[in-house]
Amino acid sequence: MENKEIVLSGVRPTGKIHFGNYYGAIRNFVKMQESFDHCFFFIADYHSFTTQKDATLLPQQVRRILATYLACGLDPNKAAIYLQSDIPQIPELYLLLNMISYKGELEKVPTFKEKIRDGKQSVNAGLLTYPTLMAADILIHRSNKVPVGKDQQQHLEMARNLAGRFNHTFGDEFFPEPQAFNFNAELIKIMSLSGDGGKMSKSDDNPNNAIFMDDTDKVMTKKIMKATADSGPTEPNSEKSVPVAGLFELMRCVSAPEVVEEYEKKYNDCSIQYGYFKKQIAEDMVKMVGPIRDKIEELEKDTEYLAKVVKDGKEQALESAEKTMQGVRRLVGLNYF
Repeated sequence: MENKEIVLSGVRPTGKIHFGNYYGAIRNFVKMQESFDHCFFFIADYHSFTTQKDATLLPQQVRRILATYLACGLDPNKAAIYLQSDIPQIPELYLLLNMISYKGELEKVPTFKEKIRDGKQSVNAGLLTYPTLMAADILIHRSNKVPVGKDQQQHLEMARNLAGRFNHTFGDEFFPEPQAFNFNAELIKIMSLSGDGGKMSKSDDNPNNAIFMDDTDKVMTKKIMKATADSGPTEPNSEKSVPVAGLFELMRCVSAPEVVEEYEKKYNDCSIQYGYFKKQIAEDMVKMVGPIRDKIEELEKDTEYLAKVVKDGKEQALESAEKTMQGVRRLVGLNYF
């Protein structure tokens, strides 16, 4: 590898990792570690406190996310895998970036407006400044590329704005403006099994609408067999309904191309039987997810290895973060003697 650009991404340790997270994001992380010299993947445990304050759940959730990262193929020898809370330079940069962030722009962030609108939680300062902390996560390594979904693009734009504002305020092109990045020309959206056109989500009130990476074979099969479809095509080559299009997208993720082609043909000639169609998806889903689930369970028990992974990642991330902060402190005038 000779690509010197810096790639960074992270995930909050709340809820479970579902198939959409795996296929749309984590698989790309694995590709990135093979293509870039400097990759940072972290667990955003500070971010979790904006919505969750159950201290008994956090250690278990952090270990589960870490085990999932590793089971899906992230390699600590090729990428720095670390905990956000292990890097004190992140909250230091967060504090300084808050000094150049404006209340009005933070209140306009769509995810913040959505949280206010649903009224399910009180609005704390951490929720308001969530994009600033995310910017600190990204800028602490002076990252160039950040793989994000469509729902996170506004947060990345905030990081770009703050990078530019810092550079302008303190008279130096210190921070690069990070770019959204994905190996695919089009971001993959794994649809909910509810057939409502929404994406698969861990925050969905109905857990049957998502395939989670720790689901048993039986549970995965049951969920797919119960997935919403329709009454079937009534004429050849008819357009697929939203739920059926979602099931075909799922099949394209887990089944061989010739299998997808076979069922596309059956749909187009109106001979498709959804029971067999779903059964095929379920079988192929089990083949893909089952070994990863088993590996997650195995890794979760090896707490000594998990601790070593984040310790090694911490050392790499600290070196990078401190180098950035030395430059930041110099530029803002915090070096007095």
